[in-house]
Order: sequence, then C-alpha cells, then structure tokens
Amino acid sequence: MSRQVYCVRLKKEAEGLAFQPYPGELGVRIMNEISAEAWKQWLAQQTILINEYRLSSMDPKAKLFLREQMEEFLFGDANVAMPDAYKPT
Repeated sequence: MSRQVYCVRLKKEAEGLAFQPYPGELGVRIMNEISAEAWKQWLAQQTILINEYRLSSMDPKAKLFLREQMEEFLFGDANVAMPDAYKPT
C-alpha cells in the first residue's frame, strides 16, 4: 500500500513520495507534505526554468534560484509566474 500525505500544494490527500527527493530539512518537509503528483509538477516546472533561463547545474547562483523557486512552487503561491519568453508547445 502506498504512503498517503496531505499535500499542501494540491490541498488534498494523495500518494506520497517513495523517497526523500532533496537533502536536509527541506527534503524531509517535502517528503512529509508534498505528494508524488505535486513533485512531478515541480520537475516539469524546473525543466522549463532551466531551459528558459539557460541555467547551469554547476552554478551556485542557479542552484539557489532553483531552490527558491521550488519552495515557492511547492509551499507558496499555487499560481507561479512562468518565464516571460516561455511559449507552451
């Protein structure tokens, strides 16, 4: 049986993550408060941000930016703004 959590992003009970996807206290919070579905949504959003802003995973500023965006996406405003140049396919 899958683990259920109350997802603060989706505002409902949903299937939880199978593993902690991020290190440290934030990772524990994600594991306990974010569903697998919401995490999948974040991964899609992260891909858009990386591509549109041409971020490098080696750049500490890019890592900090993505962490801030992740926290806002998962725990903050559900209507996160898309990059100006983003055109959905």
